[in-house]
Amino acid sequence: MTLLIGALTLGAILALLAIGVYLSFRIFAIADITVDGSLTLGASVTGVLLVKGGIHPLPATGAGFLAGMAAGMVTGVLQTRFRINPLLAGILVMTALYSVNLRVMGRSNLPFLGATTLSTLCENLSLRLHGAERIDLFGWEIASADITVLALMLLLVAGVALALWAFLKTDLGTAMRASGDNPQMVRALGGNVEAYRVFGLALANGLVGLAGSLWAQYQNFADAQMGIGMVVWGLASVIIGEAMTGAGAGVGLAITGAILGSVLFRELVAIALSFGLNPNDLKLVTAVFVFGALILPDTLARFSARRGRRGEAA
Repeated sequence: MTLLIGALTLGAILALLAIGVYLSFRIFAIADITVDGSLTLGASVTGVLLVKGGIHPLPATGAGFLAGMAAGMVTGVLQTRFRINPLLAGILVMTALYSVNLRVMGRSNLPFLGATTLSTLCENLSLRLHGAERIDLFGWEIASADITVLALMLLLVAGVALALWAFLKTDLGTAMRASGDNPQMVRALGGNVEAYRVFGLALANGLVGLAGSLWAQYQNFADAQMGIGMVVWGLASVIIGEAMTGAGAGVGLAITGAILGSVLFRELVAIALSFGLNPNDLKLVTAVFVFGALILPDTLARFSARRGRRGEAA
């Protein structure tokens, strides 16, 4: 049960990453590799503020979100102002952020020992609510703090998803979505496609930076390597979500699908690890899983069409 609760919590945290990847991948058709650096940047900025600055966890978490937005803004400017290929722009920023993150933390790994984090606040709250460090849940004895952290992350993700859905329904959000679908039409109507792209990438990476901040506080340390390969994780979550909700789903269902895909994917990873998967093979298994998810819909469609033609011929 502890493994299940931990997987649900981490899946909820990385759902913010999945939502950010959804914005860049589905709205602007960009596989933004900046994600690998902005996730660590959010974690490192929050960690430094908590450990060295003694800042309260809430503003420190907000700083992680703003740091991610800054990274995404740089990527957007490279694409729009300097006309650099979106993939190359993401690679440039991601590469630069590795050194930036080391500079921010001053080391490759920054433990949060003695610092007050959101997890610490949840532990204190759980003691007040339950009066004990461990509680009985459906016959399983688990830490009360784990339940409190999970509830907080689920509420936070739900709030972010609802706010993003409401924003994408506004005039600005609709114009941003239209600039990704048909930039020529938006330009003909007087819209600033470049500004929409910069803002969209900034918002996407801000959510990724927020995920990195929460993840670091959950595991109680920030590491320079924690963002490697996370764009693949986000893509996997988006693809799984689309398989659950349908590729042509509306904005609300698409965001919900990304969240469910993140949680489900984390649960699958936890199950695989519990059955003895070597952690060193995790990235390889993730890449293979994403590959399968990408080709499965077309394969099933061709198979169904072939069976339909055979049925007609018979």
